[in-house]
Amino acid sequence: MLLVIDNYDSFTYNLVQYFGELGEDPVVRRNDEITLEEIAAMNPDRIVVSPGPCTPTEAGISCAVIEEFGPKKPILGVCLGHQSIGQVYGGDVVRAGRLMHGKTSPILHHGENVFAGLPSPFEATRYHSLLVKRETLPECLRITAETAEGEIMGLAHKEYPVYGVQFHPESILTSEGKRLLGNFLTL
Repeated sequence: MLLVIDNYDSFTYNLVQYFGELGEDPVVRRNDEITLEEIAAMNPDRIVVSPGPCTPTEAGISCAVIEEFGPKKPILGVCLGHQSIGQVYGGDVVRAGRLMHGKTSPILHHGENVFAGLPSPFEATRYHSLLVKRETLPECLRITAETAEGEIMGLAHKEYPVYGVQFHPESILTSEGKRLLGNFLTL
């Protein structure tokens, strides 16, 4: 079972639809309407932490979910979920040098984990004003994707099955988004 933590974002159900098209039947719970104990009782196979309009600190149970289940379950963080991963493991989430709302960028990557088999670069849609600050990236995380300007677009934990993407794979303008989500289902 795939659990989606909904951070009150309009894109959450686009993610849910894509996962449905990939054969999953996601269970969606809002970030303030579920506990860690309830998640443990559900025993999901995988967890997705959705985009959202706030900061990781304001994202309800999202950071606690990553902390608690990161060592045990595959987790994918999208946008706010990605930023939450960075913050949980010690990175700083800061205001981006340029706002990227509904803009596309080429995403450069090395073809690992969620990026396996995807062309590099590929176009992805961005909707964010915050970023994980590269200079504060903790030793336990590695950069898996970035823009030509060096902005972090993908992260992976070095020991745990925890992955983040700053862009929106569920956006129609992200050329390889559904394939990326499908890759997550195999990890």
